[in-house]
Amino acid sequence: MSEPVSSLLHTQLASTFGAHLGTLCERTARALQTSGFTSLLVHAGSLLEIFQDDRTYPFEAHAPFKVWVPLQDAPDSFVWFEPGTRPRLIVHQPQDYWYQSAQTPQDYWVSHFDLRSAPDRAAARALLPHDLSRTAYIGDALPELASWGVGAVNPAALMRRLDYVRAVKTPYELLCLREANRLGALGHLAAARAFRAGGSEFEIELAFLKACGLREQELPYNPIIALNSGGAVLHYQVLQKRPPPERYSLLIDAGAEFAGYASDITRSYSAEDADFAALIARLDRMQQALCARVRAGVDWRDIHLLAHRLTAEVLREADLILCGVEEALEREVTSVFLPHGIGHLLGLEVHDVGGFWRSPEEGDIPRPAGHPYLRLTRTLEAGFVVTMEPGIYFIDQLLETARADQRAALINWSRVAQLGRFGGIRIEDDLAVQRGGCENLTRDAFAALG
Repeated sequence: MSEPVSSLLHTQLASTFGAHLGTLCERTARALQTSGFTSLLVHAGSLLEIFQDDRTYPFEAHAPFKVWVPLQDAPDSFVWFEPGTRPRLIVHQPQDYWYQSAQTPQDYWVSHFDLRSAPDRAAARALLPHDLSRTAYIGDALPELASWGVGAVNPAALMRRLDYVRAVKTPYELLCLREANRLGALGHLAAARAFRAGGSEFEIELAFLKACGLREQELPYNPIIALNSGGAVLHYQVLQKRPPPERYSLLIDAGAEFAGYASDITRSYSAEDADFAALIARLDRMQQALCARVRAGVDWRDIHLLAHRLTAEVLREADLILCGVEEALEREVTSVFLPHGIGHLLGLEVHDVGGFWRSPEEGDIPRPAGHPYLRLTRTLEAGFVVTMEPGIYFIDQLLETARADQRAALINWSRVAQLGRFGGIRIEDDLAVQRGGCENLTRDAFAALG
């Protein structure tokens, strides 16, 4: 982990990592026994070469590796775990004068591992037991694996068991997620200032990166920084280098990463228009009402369906639809303005795994009819971290489809034309689920920064 941290946070991380690793070892031991394996070998991932070149894409460590160690700049490293023994970390440190090899880690977590170094994969294999026939391997399907004699490569049943329980975060993981939100909030505040100063999308991103103290490749995902109608593209990927002639709005969906854990934060701003600013404020109140419903034992699908009911109310209040709430829901009018899911699991990955699984062994929990893009259907448990991200968008493709069907008479087209230049609104916070409610990691981060 290369990010500088405060002495208080460092102390907290050091005091909680051991328990986190203990929980991980217990979960893994149970999953191995149930799946018929005696040990686990996890690969950090390899550098991927660009087609017809000897350069590589930016490296990103695999999530099943990052859950063991916050080591993100050592491709081809391994974690070896056998229940009853201290986990072994084999750090890949090639002898190379073209690129800087990974440094020997010396942070708060290192003492919990049997730390070894290997200049290449062959040397890494020599640091493992001779017999790997009952070892499960998770990671890239390396060509050497056939000769290594591992019992299975990426066994689906074992990986499902490990991924299913990963949704419940340890206190250590929550510390990392809080810090990722603090860094993300710093970036968002700087981005808002750059927007108000008249910056381009590219300049706004630069302000975000500088405030976070991260390179773009160190972010959990490429920022969505959309001025004006670009906010109607849900995963807008263009960073215009020149400001538009007229500035109406900004939608910024951008997160930071700390020790392998991601934040996922979205805010929307109006340049000068009071009417659009009022709509943003109304959606923000709706988002907070949804956050207030989050607690252990709640079916996430119910939260999603409630979001559509509340969206219908907002659309009616804003004079964007000409029908009542019940008809808007029955005729799927809200899906024209809110086509995506209300949120997802968050952690080592932005859209973390296991969002649909009924249990470690059984099948998926279905999405509600008519809502194909929901990424989470499980009942919430204490320790889950989820995003809450309602939105209202003016997407030409969806609006034109609605104009051509029975929903045409239910939409106020003049009002849509009036607001279309603003693109859309999305408000997104990260929530740590608790038994009696939730901790809003994002709002707390903004509040602490003043």
